[in-house]
Amino acid sequence: VQLQASGGGLVQAGGSLRLSCAASGRIYSSSVIGWFRQAPGKEREFVAAMRWSNTNTKYADSVKGRFTVSKNGAENTAYLQMNSVKPEDTAVYYCARSSQFTMQTTEYSNWGQGTQVTVSS
Repeated sequence: VQLQASGGGLVQAGGSLRLSCAASGRIYSSSVIGWFRQAPGKEREFVAAMRWSNTNTKYADSVKGRFTVSKNGAENTAYLQMNSVKPEDTAVYYCARSSQFTMQTTEYSNWGQGTQVTVSS
């Protein structure tokens, strides 16, 4: 299955944005969908993850309380709701799949093209 992130754009600090992660096929209940981001000159970092079967979630400390992951199982689509965004949230955002409920980037695959999020101050 291929994953494609979309929904990025330019937003002012304090604003909101919702990203989508659409799968080309069925996302099985054993899957974990993770969100990651990569800012210029920095390594790709974990943002959030959701276990598809029971919607258990985990978040990076930097986004906890501001970002929320959710899903539409019927449409095999995951979402990342970004609220109270900050300039430091500026990055290319990616979604990917893992069989492990983990924050480790190396445990994820099925990376698609990312979507650019730019937060202006």
